[in-house]
Amino acid sequence: MNIPNLLTILRILLVPILVILLIQKSFSKAFVIFVICGLTDALDGFVARLMNQKTVLGAYLDPIADKALMISCFITLSIRSVIPSWLSVLVISRDVIILLGISVLTMLKIPFEVKPMFVSKINTFLQILTITFALLYRSKLMAVDVFVLRGFFWATALFTILSGLLYIFRGVRYINAAAATNGSKSVNSA
Repeated sequence: MNIPNLLTILRILLVPILVILLIQKSFSKAFVIFVICGLTDALDGFVARLMNQKTVLGAYLDPIADKALMISCFITLSIRSVIPSWLSVLVISRDVIILLGISVLTMLKIPFEVKPMFVSKINTFLQILTITFALLYRSKLMAVDVFVLRGFFWATALFTILSGLLYIFRGVRYINAAAATNGSKSVNSA
């Protein structure tokens, strides 16, 4: 067990606390926990690179921690009517579709590269900003105009759909390339 993995585990353990605070409408405290989660995310990656402590466990735990945090926030904030339910459905559906696609490619034994696209990085950034500004809006820690918040909702929705479609297209390309390779092998063997 190393420091980056401990930071990632801490982030996972903070998720239920964050959800409880959101359920209790303690938005200021929830904002602080959300910021701490963000800092541990940045810090675990930095320490892992700096101290050359990248591990297989960390490679699995980090995205699990990220998804647990984001999905928990979107679901709870939509239940609390802070974020529109349709946006939470889009965000979660995209992740489920990507996981299903990876599962299909794995079951078909089609080689693929798990590499985030630039549009996906923008999407993640917008999701983080959406949660941040939603928490700030409800906590009153900082004045956030409702129109700015709605702008983040729509921008996040747009990039969630766009990145989801691009991942689908990428998956279809992998499948088509594998089919073309397998088709040429069977033609050549005949």
